[in-house]
Amino acid sequence: MFLRVAAFALLAVLAPGARAQQALSEKDNDWLKPDPSAVAAPDSAWIDLRQIDPAHSTAQAAPSWVESVSFGTTKANSEARPKSTFRIRVLRPNDDCQILLFRLFFDDDAKQRPELIAWDESGSQVLRSGSLGEGSGLPTSTTTIIPMIGVSAIDLEVPGDGRTIRGAYLDWMKTTTVMHPIHAEHEELMPQPFAAAAPLRPRAEDAQLYGTVTAPLAEGTIPLGPSVLKSGTFQFDLETRPLVAMLSFELASPEIDLAPEIYVNGTDLGVVSLVLPDLADPGYRGISRSLLDDMKFQYTGWLRAQIMVPGSALKAGTNHVVIMAAAGTPNSAIRAAQIQLKYLWDKSDYLLLPLK
Repeated sequence: MFLRVAAFALLAVLAPGARAQQALSEKDNDWLKPDPSAVAAPDSAWIDLRQIDPAHSTAQAAPSWVESVSFGTTKANSEARPKSTFRIRVLRPNDDCQILLFRLFFDDDAKQRPELIAWDESGSQVLRSGSLGEGSGLPTSTTTIIPMIGVSAIDLEVPGDGRTIRGAYLDWMKTTTVMHPIHAEHEELMPQPFAAAAPLRPRAEDAQLYGTVTAPLAEGTIPLGPSVLKSGTFQFDLETRPLVAMLSFELASPEIDLAPEIYVNGTDLGVVSLVLPDLADPGYRGISRSLLDDMKFQYTGWLRAQIMVPGSALKAGTNHVVIMAAAGTPNSAIRAAQIQLKYLWDKSDYLLLPLK
């Protein structure tokens, strides 16, 4: 499955830790300056859609471009299951605001998957998202991009009483010029708010670059729980043992201080490192347990997890990897699992140091 990397053509190499320097005059640099309208951009909005008893809630504050938020429940007939609708009426703050990022936070119940619908003033439907989520049964979030010219209201329709809906983050988008290296992998068409890393996008087949082989381990979403029977297991074949490897995957709704543990060929390598987003991200949910002083936090979305695997933990032939959730943690899921293998190549940079 994995092959040693052949030598590549000559390329320019930057010294480790070197910083790129601009070679533009002040006049040439003008196009890099932000548009004045971006400096005065409208505030983003966080709208709490949890159904809380009015006696224990307070009025929400929101930017002026959020005109109103309403909620209602309907039934097609006496035997039909009710459908709940959250309606958010919005007004474009200025002519530059033409596209809205709408990030919905909800519990991903397979029987209560929400849909997003955008309407214009005449009552005509402008956009319908289709069912959101994967039906994983886990807290999650999804992002929808809505063209807002002519749109005056956004509906969230969900089967049932609507209590699976938790909140929505809204932010206006702006088109800018972005430079990136020609050969850099283009992972995302747009950055996610608060994200510390772009979502993983494993290739369908193995890829080689500069002595490193990158290979997918599995397709789809795999349930994960705190037991051997609910662990994520993978196996793969190697022709040659690498110098070192890195295992990466995305983890759904983890408790951020109780990361999964990794076993490779029966050896416990410890817990993975989670790439955490900004703490302002509304995806963080507090968990308070009795007799504990500190509140714990769960991230209700997908996070990148990774761990370095020593070459000595791998072998030529069949290798086995087990991902096990920490004891006492809620059910989770993993996706986009991949492994990278580092081999010697003709331009490897390494030092041979004497023993002391």
